[in-house]
Formats: sequence, C-alpha cells, structure tokens
Amino acid sequence: MASVKLGSKTDAFQLQGQSWTTEWICTSVMGGALQLHDIPGGAKAFELVSKFCYGIRIELNAFNVVSLRCAAEYLNMTEEYGEGNLIAQAENFLNEVFGNWKDSIKALETCEDVLPHAEELHIVTRCINSLATKACADPSLFGCSVAVRNPVKSPGGSALWNGIGTGPKQRSAGEDWWYNDASFLSLPLYKRLLSTLEMKGMRPEGIAGSLVFYAHRYLPGLSRHSGFLDGMSRVKPGASVSSPSESDQRVLLEEIVCLLPTKKVVTSTKFLLSLLRTSMILHASPSCRENLEKRVGAQLDEAALEDLLIPNMGRSVETLYDIDCAQRILDHFMLVDQSSLATSPGIVEESQLIPTSASLTPITMVAKLMDGYLAEVASDVNLKLAKFQSLATVIPDYGRPLDDGLYRAIDIYLKSHPWLTDSEREQLCRLMNCQKLSLEACTHAAQNERLPLRVIVQVLFFEQLRLRTSIAGWFFVSDNLENSHAPHGNLQLAKNDDGPAQTEISQELKENSEIVPADDMRSRLSELEKECLSMKQEIEKLGKPKSSWNIFSKRSSGS
Repeated sequence: MASVKLGSKTDAFQLQGQSWTTEWICTSVMGGALQLHDIPGGAKAFELVSKFCYGIRIELNAFNVVSLRCAAEYLNMTEEYGEGNLIAQAENFLNEVFGNWKDSIKALETCEDVLPHAEELHIVTRCINSLATKACADPSLFGCSVAVRNPVKSPGGSALWNGIGTGPKQRSAGEDWWYNDASFLSLPLYKRLLSTLEMKGMRPEGIAGSLVFYAHRYLPGLSRHSGFLDGMSRVKPGASVSSPSESDQRVLLEEIVCLLPTKKVVTSTKFLLSLLRTSMILHASPSCRENLEKRVGAQLDEAALEDLLIPNMGRSVETLYDIDCAQRILDHFMLVDQSSLATSPGIVEESQLIPTSASLTPITMVAKLMDGYLAEVASDVNLKLAKFQSLATVIPDYGRPLDDGLYRAIDIYLKSHPWLTDSEREQLCRLMNCQKLSLEACTHAAQNERLPLRVIVQVLFFEQLRLRTSIAGWFFVSDNLENSHAPHGNLQLAKNDDGPAQTEISQELKENSEIVPADDMRSRLSELEKECLSMKQEIEKLGKPKSSWNIFSKRSSGS
C-alpha cells in the first residue's frame, strides 16, 4: 500500500483566517473535552492535521488520505498560507492512490465517513472511475495482485520437489478478479460502481457475476439453498461480515433483482430460483417476486428439478411445494415460447401453429422437467386433481416426444390418491397419449391395476398395432432382400439410377430386421389378440360403451 510521510517547518499556522498555536490547543484540551463535530474525520483527522502543522511527521496512506483531504479543505489549508500545504500534498497522494486498485478500493471505503465532503470534492466519483477503468481492462496493467482463491499445496507443507519450497503461486486473473473487493462496498457505492462499469462497456455477464457474489455475501439464505461454497472463502483476512437484519436483507434482495441485467441467460436460472425462494422467505414485494418468476420462465429450459421444488411458504399451507408458483413460471415460459414461434422466419403461413424443429428443443426440455416435477409433487396427498391437471396440460402435445414421464407421474398420483373415483381416474389418464408410450411403458401399463380398464385396453390395442406394423415391415424387408438377390427379380436395382442408395437402404433395413425375431413377434401378437378379446368381453359386461369405444371395438375385433 502506498504511503508518504509529511512534515512542516512552522510552529504556528492559520486556519480560516485565525492564528492557532500549540499552547492554545494544549490549553483547550487540558481545560476539557475538545469538541470537533464540524471537522471532517473528527478528532483523529484534526490530530493528524495538527501534527502536520507543527512539524511532526505523519504518514499518508489510502486509509486516511480522504479524511485528511476533506479536513484540509474545511480548514482552508491552501498554498496561500504556505508552500506545500496539506491540500496540495493530499491531492498529489490521491493521484498515486488512483493508480492502484487496492488503494482505490480502500480510499472509496473511507469515503463513507466523510461522504458529503468527499462528494463535494469529487473524490467518490474519481475513485469509482478509477476502479471501473481497471475492472474493464487487464488487471495486470494496473499492478493488481490477484491470488489464487484455493492455492493447491503439496502434502505436508510447501515443499514441492527435492526439498525446495515455494509460496503459493499467483495465477493470471480471470474476469471475476474484482468481485471480492467490490463486495465490501456499501450498497449505494456498489450501485454507482456497477452503473459506471456499464457505461464503460462492461459485459452483462461480468455485472451479473458480481451481483451474484455480492448477494451471496449479504444474503445467507442463498448460500444454504444453492450451495455457493466458495463465496465466504474469498473474504478478506481478518474481516468479518455480519448478517444484515431481515428487513435490510429484503431491501438488498429487491435492489439486486432490479440491478440484474435483463439480457436472457446472462444470470443463471439456478441463482434466479434461489433469489425467488429467498424472496418468499423474506416476504419481498409482489412486484419483486413477479419479476423473478418472469425471468425464470424466460429461461426455464435451463432449470434443474431440485431448484424448481420451492417449498410452500404461504399462510395456508395446503401442499408441500408451491404449485401455483411453478404454474406461473410455466405460463411465462409458454408466453415467451409462443411469441418466439410467431416471429420465427422458419414457419410458413399455412402452418404457423406448427413449431419448427429448432423450436422443439427448449419446450421438449421443459416438458421433461415438468414431467419430473409432476412426479415429485404427485405423492402429496393434499394436491388436488384440478391443480395436477392444470399443470400437466400447459405443455402442448408436440412438446412431448414420449409420454413415459407423464405416465409415471400419473401412476404415482393414482397410487397416492386411492380414493379417486373411476370417473376421476379416467379423467386423469386422458392427460397422456397412449400412442406415445414406449414399449417398456406399455408393458407396465398393461399390467397396472391402478389404471382404468378402458385405458389398459387402449394401451394393448396400440401395442398390437405397433407389433403388426413391425411384423409387416419385417416381411416387406425380407421380400425386398430376396428380390434384390434374385437374378431376374422384380426390383431392378442394378438398372435403377438410384441403385447405390437403394442398396444402402436395403442393407440398413436388413441389419435392423435381423434383431426382430418373427416367431416371438407372432407369439406376442397372438397373446395380445387374446387379451384384447378378453378385455372387450369385460367391457361389454360393464355396460354399453361410448360411440368412440364402439369404433375401437370393431377395429380391434376385425384386426
């Protein structure tokens, strides 16, 4: 840290036009307590000023230069009363301070004690401009020493090889090298620093990263929920950070939410969900929570299931998790997704409601996420059927390539709510498309006693159709392969212009068909036909089915 020692040759000096002597100061002190409320920096600053005036050496450093500069201005210690007076000396030293990151940070922190005077002298602005310039550039250019956060040492000490020991090595600073020092600033000064950084061209990722660090330092709830383990490991040696009160934390959280960059994906979804959870604990304003829900909804495809499971903290706790919050977040995602589809140049006019392949990725990821969420909350006995249905139906049919995840959630809900009526169970099972179940899911559903009988028959029917299609495809491939090897076959592959391509396709089909044993498929098909016939007879015993199921019965019996 930069420092300089100053001294004076005079035994008397003038302050604001009055002659003060050493005897006067001593008499005033001996006669009683000397009140110096108006002098910036108080008695400590005045003591240093007195020593400077009476020839006692004082040391200027980053911790006292601001208060001394303000006190000197207040006492009018200009060059008019003596060459090399305190104002000039302090200004020269401040210029040296602004050239170093660490000293600039220390000087800015001390501005809090003399803030009105430091503002009037533009010391705060100069400090912030100096820090912002350095943060936006390479820290090595300014002599900033950035140590490794977790230096790796050899076991048993610092001896690395052959008894030769070295201290912890420095490494090149990353973009986050300034986060730790900036986090010790008060919120007003920190906000001004971020504003200056933005004006000087700092990337939104850098500002967001600093806000994440700052939030984890002063909001203890975030660290407990999101596992930010190394946040406090970067605290300055000997420094202690006391937890603010709940009201202060609430104000801080709302300020941080407003300061976060609006650009999508700049702030991680994990951190946004941690903020949302903490905002509910601290009872933040509804506008703050709505802001966070919209931010999470805009990038819900990057969320993790464990972060989305927000405990219910309402006054009337009905469910274990906040289902309404998840519903609002999902609704925000669908609004963003649909608006992006409407403005996508890859969609033709005739099919504006059909998403392009590029747009399927986010909604497919969200569908998988929400299926997992439904499976987690389905075991809650207090979860109403209407809420479960409402959450499951937000994702459109094209968002789920497979309905296995949804089937799993429905099965868990049926198991946890055995009191549902037959009508409610059928209503619940309409959420899934039996045609989009995998073979494993179909096998499980066909033997699932919790499912309504109609759903089981439907699953068996579609599995039968799938097996029939596979067998038909297998025979088609076999015939084509035989004809392709015959000398006078119907498929003249050699004479066709697309001969090489057709040969490759046939070879691929042959390779794929070899893994499908025909005998097993015929046996399975026969079993399914018997099961379908048995199920149909049971349905007829229950009563006359609906028209849609009459059609289904005719199709299954004629197959």
